[in-house]
Amino acid sequence: MSRLRVLWLSPWMRPLARVYAEALGAAGAQVLLVTSDQHPSSDGRRDYELVLDPRPKSLPTWPDTARAALRVKDFAPDVVVSELVRDPRWLAFAPRAPRVELVHDDRPHDAGELRPGWERVLFGFRSRGSRSLAFSRYVAEQVGADEMIPLTSDLADAEVPPFVSAAHRRDFVLLGRLNGYKNIDVCLQAWQQHTAGPGWAGDNLVLVGDGEWRGSLPEHVVWQRKPFRYETVLPLLARAKGSVVHYRRASQSGVQVLSMQLGVVPIVSTAGALPEFQPAAEPAIGIDDVTVWSGRSTRSPTLTPRRRAARKPKHIIAEGIPRQSQRVRCWRCSTGLSSGEAEPQLGKTCPPPGDVECLGTLPG
Repeated sequence: MSRLRVLWLSPWMRPLARVYAEALGAAGAQVLLVTSDQHPSSDGRRDYELVLDPRPKSLPTWPDTARAALRVKDFAPDVVVSELVRDPRWLAFAPRAPRVELVHDDRPHDAGELRPGWERVLFGFRSRGSRSLAFSRYVAEQVGADEMIPLTSDLADAEVPPFVSAAHRRDFVLLGRLNGYKNIDVCLQAWQQHTAGPGWAGDNLVLVGDGEWRGSLPEHVVWQRKPFRYETVLPLLARAKGSVVHYRRASQSGVQVLSMQLGVVPIVSTAGALPEFQPAAEPAIGIDDVTVWSGRSTRSPTLTPRRRAARKPKHIIAEGIPRQSQRVRCWRCSTGLSSGEAEPQLGKTCPPPGDVECLGTLPG
């Protein structure tokens, strides 16, 4: 029986694409990942990767793209998975193979994510013949996706740092691209209110990353304003009392999922799909609700035994089967490319976000 050959195109989400590619490989598929070095956590090329520069206006990038097209032709994929592809040259990679479009967002977060008109038309035309897959119920409903598989963390299991006990936790962390949609001004107002009250325990709010936001910093706020890699930021996040994901505009959040993987409580807003993934005892907070946000940061970071299960990699469902293996079977169902064996149905193998009993994510 021949192995399923999957071509995965992901120029921007390389760590997450690797998680899925390696899970598919472990389940018996043959995967070729075409990606780039654009993600800040990119490192050396792995055996199953082709690493390209997705800038078509740069002439030196064309020879590598042409060689990649020949490699893809030889690979002869059974299915193509396309994720945030914006280089029109990549449309030439296996154009006749069945295609799955991964949809992360229902709309741009801000003006910086708006695509030119020609690009929307070109890629929109290509996606009309594809099956679409979203990573949350919210996005799936907004865009009319064909399938939904809950977002997983892009941190490999082997890279999860040791669990930090409540007594050794400190600070709150706001991580990522620091633009207006991250609701930073409201977060800082809430933090000022918190540090002026009796519940403040001497912690800092640590901003990690860079972006367009240029506001002033109140006391007890530290900004590590530079590009970051997981290897440098994980120790900071893993020992935090909380992770701030209180956005004005959101789909689902990789930072929220990563935080729960590390056993860190996320503070989220009611925007988009953030409430879908939130632990039951940590409800979402209104986008402009400064008082509740401030009060949430006074809670003890003590984790119950069930919460500590959150650090188990991505995680293990009730029957003891790795969750990625479950999702691999879902990918095959969604593409209709089963290799002949009886495959589980999508709804049975992918528990919905918030199904704490099965997923082992951070419960209340």
